[in-house]
Amino acid sequence: MTIFSHLSATPVKYRRRLINPLDYTRRLWLQLTVGFGLLFLYAPLVALVAFSFNDSKRNIVWQGFTFKYYAKAFNNSGLHDAFMNSMIIASISTVVSTVLGTLLAIGLARYKFKGKALYDGWVHLPVVIPEICLGVAMLAFFVWANIPLGLTTITISHIAFSIPFVAVIVRSRMAGFDRSYEEAAIDLGATPWKIFWDITFPYLTPGIVAAALLAFTLSIDDFVITFFTSGPGSTTFPIKIYSMVRFSVTPEVNAASTILIALTVILTVAAMLVQGRGEKGMKK
Repeated sequence: MTIFSHLSATPVKYRRRLINPLDYTRRLWLQLTVGFGLLFLYAPLVALVAFSFNDSKRNIVWQGFTFKYYAKAFNNSGLHDAFMNSMIIASISTVVSTVLGTLLAIGLARYKFKGKALYDGWVHLPVVIPEICLGVAMLAFFVWANIPLGLTTITISHIAFSIPFVAVIVRSRMAGFDRSYEEAAIDLGATPWKIFWDITFPYLTPGIVAAALLAFTLSIDDFVITFFTSGPGSTTFPIKIYSMVRFSVTPEVNAASTILIALTVILTVAAMLVQGRGEKGMKK
């Protein structure tokens, strides 16, 4: 007697109903767990955004709605300079890390060579290493190489930090690529360069754009690595907000933090939308 015939012979009242995974979302304990998790995660952010509109110099008591602290934040020359530094660093590091990360992803996905597994591990290692360890390592390297700390060292650090994330995203996009298109182009006499630009690159574009947006987000809101590798006159936006918080958490600080949160959310959503459209294109 097979297991299927045994199950069919078992009375219905003794059979255990197979639970659909979606049924778990209707369980009260799971709903409460997810609800409390989201509450602990987003309640501080909601409070920060709300008190950025508070018409008071302190965040203790709500005294009315106002936009004046956003005006003060926009007119703060220190915040403006720090924001421009962050934009410059993020733009340069995004371009360089996207190019290098894409080439790295293509090389690891396409070619076989000795020690490939080791290189795979090295690529993923910076993703899981704590940022504080990377910051200390980059600082030690710059001191050893006698490179003055400043915008240059921050940019180099952000490039090194972002490359693994770009490589992982682009490589995941390449996993669904059908090589038969390239083989057909070769049979038709196309050169490798033309095959790459006409077939491979358009297919990888959604993954590359998503990776670039993620690299920009990682760079513009990074604090730990920037803290270790920055020098005089190289204050970034997160570092400036931290220096303001050390004196007092005012609505102006909340307004500046809200601007950074909004920018991060916009870039993250854009990266998710681009990657989602790319996955839909793969299914089609």
